[in-house]
Amino acid sequence: MSDFLRVNGRVHHFNLRPGIARVPIVFVNSLGTDLRIWDRVIAALPADWTVLAYDKSGHGLSQGGARTIEDFASDLAALMDANSLAGALICGVSVGGMIAQALAASRPDLVAGLVLCNTAHRIGTAESWEERIAALDTTGLETMADGIIERWFSPTFRRNHPQETAGYRMMLARTPLAGYRAICGAIRNADLREATQRLTCSTLCVAGADDQATPPDLVQSMSQLITGAAFTCYDNVGHLPCIEAPERIARDIQTHMAALT
Repeated sequence: MSDFLRVNGRVHHFNLRPGIARVPIVFVNSLGTDLRIWDRVIAALPADWTVLAYDKSGHGLSQGGARTIEDFASDLAALMDANSLAGALICGVSVGGMIAQALAASRPDLVAGLVLCNTAHRIGTAESWEERIAALDTTGLETMADGIIERWFSPTFRRNHPQETAGYRMMLARTPLAGYRAICGAIRNADLREATQRLTCSTLCVAGADDQATPPDLVQSMSQLITGAAFTCYDNVGHLPCIEAPERIARDIQTHMAALT
């Protein structure tokens, strides 16, 4: 069910599918995308699971205003509180994985486990994000979109799925500039090493072998900060396994969920 809710002074868009399973699952999307990137993953999960997906601040149909990773985590916490969701499995990709890490550190009552896809405790450098912000301010997302798409998707996916690639390029290019810029600044300023090292919840870390944005060695280095975390790498997959390999990520989520229930 698609709905809107004002949390932390801003209206957020979310989809909540009620279920009867004990552990709900929450999906957190990446920079330049909205909740639709999880559609095929959600469709492959058991129908009796409670599932929450939402548009983070400044993306999709949600109002902007968040400025730090902690702000974005606070938005998610408020959204979960409003929907009486706790002890959930949080599945985040890219910056969504950073938000998931921050949520687990600040509100452990809300988090029973994590699936951290194509993310890290720190992504890129301050200089690289400053360069992206400068390019964004100068040329806009439309001009940058092709280069970003090449970092998102593996060559195999781009070759075999040209229509889907074009569609997600449109999603990226239509992202509100202020929202995209705010996330760039939040990632630039975020170093979650200390918070991530304190995490004790059951965690699966997923990388894509063809990911140019968060390469497998970076994801693995994050996994080594978390006690007991598992690590897996998908061949022929880029930065967004929820799009390139939805059935596989859904299977891995179900396996990981089984350890929590």
